Amino acid sequence: MSASLPSRLPRIGSRGGRRVAAGGGVGQTGAMVPCASCRIIEGSAPAVWVEREEHAVAFAPLPGSALAPGHTLVLPVEHVDDLRRASPVALAATTALVQRVIRAMHGALGATGTVVLQASGAGVPGDQGDPAVSVPHLHFHVIPRWPDDGAVLWPVLPSAHRVDGDPHAALAAMFE
Repeated sequence: MSASLPSRLPRIGSRGGRRVAAGGGVGQTGAMVPCASCRIIEGSAPAVWVEREEHAVAFAPLPGSALAPGHTLVLPVEHVDDLRRASPVALAATTALVQRVIRAMHGALGATGTVVLQASGAGVPGDQGDPAVSVPHLHFHVIPRWPDDGAVLWPVLPSAHRVDGDPHAALAAMFE
C-alpha cells in the first residue's frame, strides 16, 4: 500500500519526507516485524538518497556494505517482500528506475557495465547464511562495473540442486 509522495522530495543525504508506505516483514515466528526499508522510505530512518519517485526509490546501501563506488539499492515504495508478489505498477516503476540508475552510473561515474542482483524467497542465503532473504522488502542491487575493478559479482559455482526431468520444459509448461 502506498500514498502519493510530495512533489518536493528530500535529496541526497536528507532524512525528510512524510509517511509514504506502511509495512513490515514476516519474521521467523510469522509475526509482523518492522521493515527497515519501509522506515527509510517513510523518512523515519536515514538514507543517502539517489532518487525518490511516486512508486520507486533509490538509495545507497548501509555504510560499509557497498560492493563498489555508487552501488545503489532500488526498491518499490509499496511494501512487498518477494518479486512474485509485486504489483505490476510497483514492478514496472522499480525496473524503470533500475534502468535510469544504470544510465546515471554510466554517465556520472564512467561505469562501463553494471550487475543487477535480486534475491527472493526462502532458501536464498541471507547475510549470515540464514535460510531466508535477509531484507524482507523487494530490492535490486545495482552495482557499477569497470574493467579494472577486480570484483567478482557473479556466481562462480553452479547450484548443487537437481530437478527431475528437463527444467526448462517444466517452466514452459507453466505458461501453457
